[in-house]
Amino acid sequence: MRGVTDRTRPSRLQDFVWRLEAWAFDAVTFLARCFPIDAVSDFGAALAGVLGPLTSTHRVAETNIRIAFPDLDPAGVDRLLAAQWRALGRWAAEFPILDKIIADPARVEVVNGERLRDIARNKESVVFISGHFSSMEIMPAVIIHAGVTCQITYRATNNPHVDARIRRSRFRYGVRLFAPKGGDGARELIRALGRGECVALMNDQKFNGGVLAPLFGVDCHTAPGPSSFALRFGIPLVPMSVQRLEKARFRVIVHDDIRLTDTGDRTADIAAGVRRVNAFMEDRIRDRPDEWFWVHRRWPNEVYRRRKPKA
Repeated sequence: MRGVTDRTRPSRLQDFVWRLEAWAFDAVTFLARCFPIDAVSDFGAALAGVLGPLTSTHRVAETNIRIAFPDLDPAGVDRLLAAQWRALGRWAAEFPILDKIIADPARVEVVNGERLRDIARNKESVVFISGHFSSMEIMPAVIIHAGVTCQITYRATNNPHVDARIRRSRFRYGVRLFAPKGGDGARELIRALGRGECVALMNDQKFNGGVLAPLFGVDCHTAPGPSSFALRFGIPLVPMSVQRLEKARFRVIVHDDIRLTDTGDRTADIAAGVRRVNAFMEDRIRDRPDEWFWVHRRWPNEVYRRRKPKA
């Protein structure tokens, strides 16, 4: 095992700050687990509804909304901004109690769940794709609980102590298979697909160096990985989405397979796949715009320099 070098070892001050953040995470988790599920969700909505507009991220969300919906009037933009902050607050507050939500059958409805059961029963290999819709963490739990062997990707936090706690939180609702992102992660996913397993990836955020494809009519860099894996192994993309029904009650939808065409021109075929993925994401966002993760800089930096929110 490789040792920790001085360059990678955090300073004592950094480690102390990280531990303070981890203790704060523990305190929030403890409090959240002391109250009823819907009360926790409501509190998160109320808190983010007040604090969110005071942050610099509010301007990012506003710019994103204006990019996606250029014809939306100022009042409509304000309503969507307020709604997405409340939705984001619910997601954050619910994370420490997701195991309780998932354990209650009345809180999670699965549409087309038979497709997941078929994948598990037939030991079919597929690439699950989704975006940051509503409480997106529920999706991998539904996949795993259906009996599907699946590598679930995640982005580790900078704070290793908090990251360990997040992993333990996921363990509570059954998600135990993780593949780190980056080159090593891609190779791990390829090995998993080679074994006939499944992989699940979020495919709606900016990926520097990715394929340029339109989203709401504006080109953005999108990760080619899901389309590349599907073409390489001749398997389908299986899109999924999560919708919030009321408070902490959800609908998980397994959408129709996306089967990519292999023409022999791998570059062109991957680009075509990425465009189809972005079209799926756009349809989901248009359908329920308040439930998407608007606070991420999805489009290229120059787009944000050109499109500043109106005062």
